Amino acid sequence: MLALEALREAVDLQRANGSSDAFDNGVRLGLSRELIAAVVQLIRGSEGATVTLHWSAAVGVPHGFGNRRLLIEFSPGDLPALEAAAERLERSEPAVAVELTGAVVRLKRAVPHGEGVVRLRVLTGAEVDEVRVRLGDADYRTAVVAHLEGTPVRLSGMLERKGGFRRLSGAADVSLVPLDEAERDRLAKALRLRATGFLGAGEGEDGPDEADGADDAG
Repeated sequence: MLALEALREAVDLQRANGSSDAFDNGVRLGLSRELIAAVVQLIRGSEGATVTLHWSAAVGVPHGFGNRRLLIEFSPGDLPALEAAAERLERSEPAVAVELTGAVVRLKRAVPHGEGVVRLRVLTGAEVDEVRVRLGDADYRTAVVAHLEGTPVRLSGMLERKGGFRRLSGAADVSLVPLDEAERDRLAKALRLRATGFLGAGEGEDGPDEADGADDAG
């Protein structure tokens, strides 16, 4: 919610004085190109959107938020500022070191016994939905096993943006994350639900090294 508040403030400043600096400052609070794209999708073709947040009585209000109801509104008049901000963040977003846990949802390589490209649905480690990572033969085979067994993988690297999608460069320490049967079933259900959302939102465009076609796990 802090990221949405930062986005609302940045849009107001941009519309008032033309300055886009507040969008860069909001990144430390979680503001991202993906969040802006989601807001754009909500308000395009509509009369506007209102986002509210209510804290569970059982959990209580988190530290730093105060006992207040959060309500943020966006209108079609915000679209130019939002679209310009998305382009700005895409150009300026730095690579960051991360350790991710993700489910392998696609594998592809041109020839057996070589490096290949893997797409991961991110479970923990970064506030992004999917990343692509190029792996050497041994790590690629680990990803194949994870895909076939329905087991997540854990790996580290530099999270960066290339065009409209995310990559993990310099991947290292690729390993399986064991799950029991109940955990594996929960993961499979969660991935099916998220895949439905991705298709509805038109996500999943392939980059130049991942053309559409049959997956190759070999």
